[in-house]
Amino acid sequence: MVLDDQDRVLVVQRRDIGRWELPGGVLELDETVDDGLRREVLEETGLVVDPIRQTGVYKNMTLRVVALVFRCEVTGGTIASETREARSVRWMTLDEIRIHLHEVFAVRVRDALGDDHPLMPRTQYGRTLASPENLVTN
Repeated sequence: MVLDDQDRVLVVQRRDIGRWELPGGVLELDETVDDGLRREVLEETGLVVDPIRQTGVYKNMTLRVVALVFRCEVTGGTIASETREARSVRWMTLDEIRIHLHEVFAVRVRDALGDDHPLMPRTQYGRTLASPENLVTN
């Protein structure tokens, strides 16, 4: 999760399903978490970032996927209007996040913005991470 100096969140509209999400993806077998995070954000947005701190661990029980979320800062690059993986890349306000991102992803933004909570894993359910039927617990 990347914030700009106006407290807007960096999001991408996925090319494959058209949904707005935080930039991210799957780690390659031979890369570290930090390297994978940097690679995925660069590929999807054109921006170079550094992780500041981990803000969440999310297990989707249906998909058997574990997502790690980090709060990051921009250290270089130029934001792209679109990329090979993203139909659109933009900054959204928190109000826009509530409207455009599914609750599964919006809760990750809320967690990343909070500085006063311990890092606690959350359990999520759903057919796919992009489906409206997803529920968040914990």
